Amino acid sequence: MLDEQETLALITRAKAGDNEAKEILLTHNASLLKSILKRYLNKGVEYDDLFQLASMGFLKAIAGFNTDFGVRFSTYAVPMIAGEIKRFLRDDGSVKVSRAIKKSARDINKYIESYTSEHGSQPSVKEIAEAFSMDEGEVVFTLGSSKMPVSIYEKSDYKDEKSTSIEEKLSSKDNQDEMIEKMVLKSAIEKLPEREKKIVFLRFFRDMTQSEVAKAIGVSQVQISRIESRILKDFKRELE
Repeated sequence: MLDEQETLALITRAKAGDNEAKEILLTHNASLLKSILKRYLNKGVEYDDLFQLASMGFLKAIAGFNTDFGVRFSTYAVPMIAGEIKRFLRDDGSVKVSRAIKKSARDINKYIESYTSEHGSQPSVKEIAEAFSMDEGEVVFTLGSSKMPVSIYEKSDYKDEKSTSIEEKLSSKDNQDEMIEKMVLKSAIEKLPEREKKIVFLRFFRDMTQSEVAKAIGVSQVQISRIESRILKDFKRELE
């Protein structure tokens, strides 16, 4: 992988029309593109086509990136890459954002509108994250998962707003793979019946054995084993 200084130098060349610089950036960031597109496999689109879409999103990120954003290029590029794929799949009717993530996006959007009305400026990603007990990356991912009236790329209407968009306020620390998995798992857990949510909580957040959970729930250990096996299979499908 290129270090940040090398990346910025190549971006400057690429923005000036240097196609070789674009090729170098694409080559050295191929693993990033693959880590994002693998989330959208088995959605009716060939791997090569997904890679092409990811590459288009990456090139758009190069064109729109500004060093004044104060974030790493990868932090800025990831939502652009994922967005390019999701737009294609959404238009094709192949991707439906989960109800849980849509609800979170609506709630965050209402918070942004209320905060903006009260303070005369949009809240930072950090402030949104604290208000909803989420990671900053989850906030960006949630807002990027549905078409929102307030976009993470939308410029503020207020002249005294120093940042030009919410996305620019995102911390440079980034782990997109881990963040996406966390969001998908949270969404999957939201869909479970209350008893199964309790089983997941006791087994994987309280580290209780199947026998201990069975006693707490009031069923047999065999039933817990079967329920757990089915839940894990469902989670695996969500992550594929």
